[in-house]
Amino acid sequence: MTLTSKCSLVCILAFAASFSFFDPAFSQKMASAQSESSDYILRVNANLVILSATVADHHNALVSGLKKENFQIYEDRVLQTTEHFSHEDIPVTVGLVIDNSGSMGPKRSDVIAAALSFAGSSNPRDQMFVVNFNEHVSYGLPPATPFTGRQDQLQRALATIQTAGETALYDAIATAIDHLKQGKCDKKVLIVISDGGDNASKYNLTQITAIVKASDAIIYTIGIYDDQDSDQNPSVLKRFAKETGGEAFFPTSSTETASICDKIAQDIRNQYTLAYVPSTAQVGGAYRSVEVKANSPGHGRLTVRTRTGYFMPSTLAPTASRLVGHDSYY
Repeated sequence: MTLTSKCSLVCILAFAASFSFFDPAFSQKMASAQSESSDYILRVNANLVILSATVADHHNALVSGLKKENFQIYEDRVLQTTEHFSHEDIPVTVGLVIDNSGSMGPKRSDVIAAALSFAGSSNPRDQMFVVNFNEHVSYGLPPATPFTGRQDQLQRALATIQTAGETALYDAIATAIDHLKQGKCDKKVLIVISDGGDNASKYNLTQITAIVKASDAIIYTIGIYDDQDSDQNPSVLKRFAKETGGEAFFPTSSTETASICDKIAQDIRNQYTLAYVPSTAQVGGAYRSVEVKANSPGHGRLTVRTRTGYFMPSTLAPTASRLVGHDSYY
């Protein structure tokens, strides 16, 4: 099967539970991968599991220049055969999930500056959107503009509501994951800026964790809070990042948020893409753990961040269903 998309890393039939669609009826091997002008074309077997992986050295610096033979993929501790490898700066669909609860008031200007800094450091072809939340969840962009790459539109989307009220973090993440599905880019990312607390969501932690694990989103989290903040919950932010192959950051001051967002943008643009066909039979509903290792002479000990595993479709969690409005400041 050959699928082409101008905003596509790998365009295949994807199930929301992970990185690819599994169908035992398909046995055709992947034929070729190539880049042509601004398009990325890949011939794939529909059984592929596709991973985005970030590699860092012992100084936590990004490592580029690695080859296919430098990586080993394990599923349920069984070594897999890497069918596809690439290291391309390809466009992504990115959701900025911004906490607008009352505790974020003093940090709001730093958060807006950081989000705009991220946009400026990203691939110019990225699709972006904004989800603002306190006890209510709303899209920052107007209904006719589901995604944008324009700084002026993003700035208005980030500044549409005032900080006040409680925190519906879990509902906001569920809403953002649902909106990612409308994006044309196969690589999907969320950047969540919050204190990690939640006191107003319809979803509970168990439910949102299932939704996060069942999505194909890479989630980066930035925890901003004061030591006296009773709502802080850094463990939740760490969990969302670890499950999806992202990273959690906890700046000592909100003024550090811009540099963190720049780092996230560079992380996204320097990821490797690996794909494999599982060597063992697929069982519907089963969870498969995934681990990727990398080694290269001269680089020392390398650390690889990617998703920790995936579910088969029968265990898919429900997606966001609550009514979400758009902020009316346009």
